[in-house]
Parts: sequence; structure tokens; C-alpha cells
Amino acid sequence: MSINRVIISGNLTREPEVRATASQMPVLAFGIAVNDRRRNASTGEWEDYPNFIDCTMFGNRAESLSRFLHKGSKVCVEGKLRYSSWERDGQKRSKIEVIVDELELMSARSDGNQGGYAPAPAAAPVYQPQQAPVYQPQAAPAAPAPVYGGGAPVPPAAPTPVAPSYPDAGVIDTSSSAYDDEIPF
Repeated sequence: MSINRVIISGNLTREPEVRATASQMPVLAFGIAVNDRRRNASTGEWEDYPNFIDCTMFGNRAESLSRFLHKGSKVCVEGKLRYSSWERDGQKRSKIEVIVDELELMSARSDGNQGGYAPAPAAAPVYQPQQAPVYQPQAAPAAPAPVYGGGAPVPPAAPTPVAPSYPDAGVIDTSSSAYDDEIPF
């Protein structure tokens, strides 16, 4: 059995690129810098060493998320590792990249609020949900009051509130014979 899952968080190293496959599926490519802390042997101090990870995301979510990503955005990605090798100019090359299944935006919004995303500077307008109207029941229009015998109108009688009726409400069976067979002691 083998497990191929990875979770990393870091900052984008370049602007994300959106392409499309031959079947017109959107592909988002970006890089993440992830720091590794090591002790410097000569000074004894801890130092950060960056690791640069290539990431690829497929599908409509990739195209949608590309509007919110830009160089420097802090993200957390979850996915699987994929090894690729090829030959260029007679030299063999290879790399390991992350195929992203989940992406969480961790940067603050550009307006200073914490919202988990930072839209790109030239991003298309983003849908802002409006507060739903609050339902206010309206009173039914009053019917004209009937007039009897040529006198003044008689006001309609106020409805009488009715308490809910439950069968056997308030009736408790206190006979011991109902439970004697079920008690084990």
C-alpha cells in the first residue's frame, strides 16, 4: 500500500498562469515557496532555506481561483505528488510537482479585512452578496365593517386565541401494573 498526499503552505513565487488542455479544460499553474529551517554549521544560528514547489490545478475551480491569486499570496494546498521527466537539448530533466485538489487562500483581503483572499489588482468585479430582505408579515386589508339597521358600523370581533390540543394531555398513568413486567429488579 502507498499513500500519496501532501499539504503545504507558502507564498506564490510568480503570477499564476491559466491555460487550457486540448479538450478545453482549464489548467492553473503556479509556484509556491516553502521555507525549511536548518541550523548553520559555522554560526550555529537557525536559517530559513526556501524550497520552490511547482503546483498545477485542473478544472473550473482553477479558472475561478486564478482571479484571487497573485505573486506573494499566502496559500495552503493539498494534493498529490506527480513525477515528470523529459529530454531537452540532449539533457534529461525531471521534476516533482503537486497536483492540487484543495486550495485555501490565507492572505488578507486588499481592503484590510480578514477574508481569506486577496484579489488580483486587475481582477474582474467580484460578486458581493447583498443582505436578504427580512420578511415582514403584512396585515390583511381590513374589510369594511357591516352596518346593521342603519346605525353605526359594528366592529369585528377579535379572534379568540386557541390553545393547542394534545390527546391525553396532563393524564399520567400511575397504575403500577403498566410497568411491573418491564422492570428487571
